[in-house]
Amino acid sequence: MIYVGIDDTDTRETPGTNKLAMYLSELLRDRFETRWIVRHQLLEDPRVPCTNRNGCVSLLFEPLGSDGVAELTNILRDEIVRWIPEGSDPGLCIVTDAPERLSAWGRTAQQELVTQAAAWELARTIGVHLEALGGTGDGVIGALAAVGLLATWNSGRVIRCYRVPADAFDLTGEFTVEQLYQIGVDDIFAVEDGRRLAAGTVNLGKRLRPNLRDGRMVLYVAGEGDNYEAQRVVA
Repeated sequence: MIYVGIDDTDTRETPGTNKLAMYLSELLRDRFETRWIVRHQLLEDPRVPCTNRNGCVSLLFEPLGSDGVAELTNILRDEIVRWIPEGSDPGLCIVTDAPERLSAWGRTAQQELVTQAAAWELARTIGVHLEALGGTGDGVIGALAAVGLLATWNSGRVIRCYRVPADAFDLTGEFTVEQLYQIGVDDIFAVEDGRRLAAGTVNLGKRLRPNLRDGRMVLYVAGEGDNYEAQRVVA
């Protein structure tokens, strides 16, 4: 498996990093299977320059043939550079193994202000492929964090998962709990008391975005009786 982290690839007027991740997944589908795409929330602070809410994105790829890390790196670099608009500060991180120190970095980036210099130092120390692809290069902070957070299997909102048809993540409106389990959601929990729902109806809102928790896709909801609303949970 190959872990990839990308960040700061957009501006307020251009498609976001989630869109780029989905584009890359589609582009590579004949050579690399996309196992997961996950959006992670980093520290929201006025001191942090970001496009919107300071999120970063991780992808997990499985080679389908002889292509490996070198080939994937070249493709990603070229496509990201082609994609990015002026004013973005993209970073790219690629590893085949994510050590605990990388996950610790990701958790720190969710809670504290961290620097680009510290990101470069950690990447050099543990031998992680990290590169800046334009602008100030501040995207290396989130790219490094994204890989570490995916490796925890306990962070972020799922954008794509190999176990679920891609179009399921574009579902909107109301669905029964049973339907959502059949689609591939592993657990649906009520935020009020933590119970796992066995029945009822859930309004997904804008789209299906379960959270990644302990390697499972978990949807958090709030409501009364048999009617629930999906909740936006970050971490």
